[in-house]
Amino acid sequence: MPQIGDHLKSSRGLYSHHGLYVGNQVVVHYSGLADGLQSGPIEEVSLKEFCAGNDFEVVPHPNRRYSRTESTKRARSRLGEDAYSLTGNNCEHFVNWCLDGNHVSRQVDSGTAAASGSLSASAGIASRAAVASAGSVAGLSGSGVMSGLATIGGTVGGGAVAGLGVLGGSGGLAAASLINSTVLKDDESLDSDERESRSIGRKATYAGAAAGTAGSIAAVSAAGSVAGLSGAGITSGLAAIGGSVGGGMAAGVALTTAAPVAAAAVVGYGLYKAVKWFKG
Repeated sequence: MPQIGDHLKSSRGLYSHHGLYVGNQVVVHYSGLADGLQSGPIEEVSLKEFCAGNDFEVVPHPNRRYSRTESTKRARSRLGEDAYSLTGNNCEHFVNWCLDGNHVSRQVDSGTAAASGSLSASAGIASRAAVASAGSVAGLSGSGVMSGLATIGGTVGGGAVAGLGVLGGSGGLAAASLINSTVLKDDESLDSDERESRSIGRKATYAGAAAGTAGSIAAVSAAGSVAGLSGAGITSGLAAIGGSVGGGMAAGVALTTAAPVAAAAVVGYGLYKAVKWFKG
């Protein structure tokens, strides 16, 4: 039997649902995704209804900030709130806030890391395909890669270097926009510290995308046997980077254009978490 103020977690298969036990077989939880895809408010339900036919476990909080009584008061102070967000204000965020004052969700942290990896890989694959089809020399031979990069760079009045910048920058900006509209989205229902932390994180995603793009081009310049960003330098640099994973120039294009996507996520979300930690 759980104790008053316990953090309860109940598996729903691909994700876990969270609530705060407040005694007398009653749980306060954010009802969004409690038993399906519907979004709902913070409410009191029976322990049986919270579990929805599944088991539950108690999540330990050995260094909890608020006492069990205070935690239940905090939970009930938000009853009726209807601002559920899967990535920004979910059931786990709510319970951790009740216990520790920290608006965190390990499920979101893990999901963001996994999504960042998937986005990076997808960006790299898309860049390879774009390069292969863009130039006057089709395919992913050395001349095909350089021709494709030059054509893409030509859309902004540049050459092959600009092509790397366009591919990396566009992927990084897309990743920043996605993260900022989901995990780091502003929400007026959140406290001022959380909103400020998210605001800093949103700015940092764009800075990360820009830094990742610049860093990728610098890596190409320095990696090969021919230094610099001449045609020979780019060819040599991309081949050296691609060779690190057993590939050639095409693999080098995928890696260098995937880096800004990863940087947008790592810098933006990482700084958001760091600011939250300092504020906590």
